[in-house]
Amino acid sequence: MCGIVGYVGMRSAQQVLLDGLEKLEYRGYDSAGVALTQRDGIRVVKSKGRLSTLRSKLEELALPQSSCGIGHTRWATHGEPSEGNAHPHVSEHIVVVHNGIIENHEPLREELKARGYTFVSETDTEVIAHLVHWELEQGGTLREAVLRTIPQLRGAYGTVIMDTRNPETLLAARSGSPLVIGLGMGENFIASDQLALLPVTRRFIFLEE
Repeated sequence: MCGIVGYVGMRSAQQVLLDGLEKLEYRGYDSAGVALTQRDGIRVVKSKGRLSTLRSKLEELALPQSSCGIGHTRWATHGEPSEGNAHPHVSEHIVVVHNGIIENHEPLREELKARGYTFVSETDTEVIAHLVHWELEQGGTLREAVLRTIPQLRGAYGTVIMDTRNPETLLAARSGSPLVIGLGMGENFIASDQLALLPVTRRFIFLEE
């Protein structure tokens, strides 16, 4: 099962994400990635293979400290294990990680292609990113766009969404795939398993569907 960790606060988001994902390694995975806020937007870094490969890649990049981000470890369902299929997935300024399976991803993909979207991965998750982007283009807030996207999805999912234009906010939604919110002082966390957050908080909200 895939792993999700998200963070908003004052400490290093990169460290929180990597440490949290490390706690979820027991689930098994074939690739990993993070999206981190930067002064000029959000930086996405992904790698095939072990989390240690992603750590090394981030150490080489030496990015400025980020206070908000999302991370993911993926077990391939749609598409082979590769850097391109690893999460997070992006649609212009929308960034998404996702656990579960979107059962109607194929018709949604064709519909989005007809609207002019180009897919760069074989995953069902990229459908969520483009759908949220499309709905946001129709007007309203990110929250409203996500609320319009959710009824279009069939299957089990736990997803966390960022917008590079509002990089201090994370939105989460779930149906059949668990997500837990960790509460802190001046900071908040989210993960697919509270085990990932035990080192940083013991105060939890289990997100309803």
